[in-house]
Parts: sequence; structure tokens; C-alpha cells
Amino acid sequence: MGYILGARLTQVYTSAMLTGSEAGTAPGVGDRYTDYDGKIYKFVQYDTGAGSVAAVAGNFCYYYAPGGTSAGATTVVTSDLSDSAGVGAGVLMSAPTDGDYCWIQTFGPATLTTALTAGADGNALTPVGSTDGTLDVSALVTDHICAIAIDASAKIVMVTCP
Repeated sequence: MGYILGARLTQVYTSAMLTGSEAGTAPGVGDRYTDYDGKIYKFVQYDTGAGSVAAVAGNFCYYYAPGGTSAGATTVVTSDLSDSAGVGAGVLMSAPTDGDYCWIQTFGPATLTTALTAGADGNALTPVGSTDGTLDVSALVTDHICAIAIDASAKIVMVTCP
């Protein structure tokens, strides 16, 4: 993996940009980018899932695991919580359609588009118990913690995804 300078974080990439006639105009799937203030991003593919949940920039996404079983893929994400294993991937930086590629933020402060299902400042957050595209307060030790609420009412979180 090489260094990425000046990633276009809000651009949606098609498969043609990765393998087709426009090959070489997109980062590699799984590539990471760290910006000037320490936020970390990952280049992934978006899947709408069985519920055909559209991507929304600023919403949370989860690693795609149809039927709740992960095949170990960490480069395909969805906002369809029912097609995940409850493992947060990050915050969408754009709104790709099914099968397109995009950047997600995996670490650092972020302002979400959709409000948390519940929570207060300082709460550990998880996809478990939430709704599509957002997070909820973690109630169990076994929950996957993927963010901490910085200002819950303003939808500001500290993203801490792998």
C-alpha cells in the first residue's frame, strides 16, 4: 500500500474507476488515509443490503454480514443494520449507490447526520439496539463499541472503528 495524498473523501467511485476504462482513478479497496488533523479514513464498497437501505453522507455504516454472519470481509459496508453482525465500520463521507465505492471515517471526531437512538455525553456507542445508519448506547460488555458520544444532542461522536 502506498501513500495517498489529497484523498477526495466525498467522491463516489464506480467499478469502472477501479477495474474498467477509468482504472487507476480510484484508491485501492481497503486503502487508508490519515488527514492533517489525525482523522483516519478507509476506502470501501457499499452494499444496500436486503432492505435496500440507501447510503446517506454522515450516517453510520456497518460491516456487511448477510444473515448476521460475517465472512471476514472488512471492505464491504452497509447501513442496513439487519445485514450486519452489529460491528460498526465508520461514518459515510458520501452517498454511494449499491455496489459503488467510497470513503468512510474510521477514527476521529465526526458529526452524524442522523441522531443517536439514545445516549448522553460520554456514553459508549454501538450498533446493537439502534436503527439503520445510527448508533445506540452500549448496554452489554459484548457489544461492539465503535464510538463515544462527545455531544449527544449535537450528534458529535468520537469514531473508534477498527
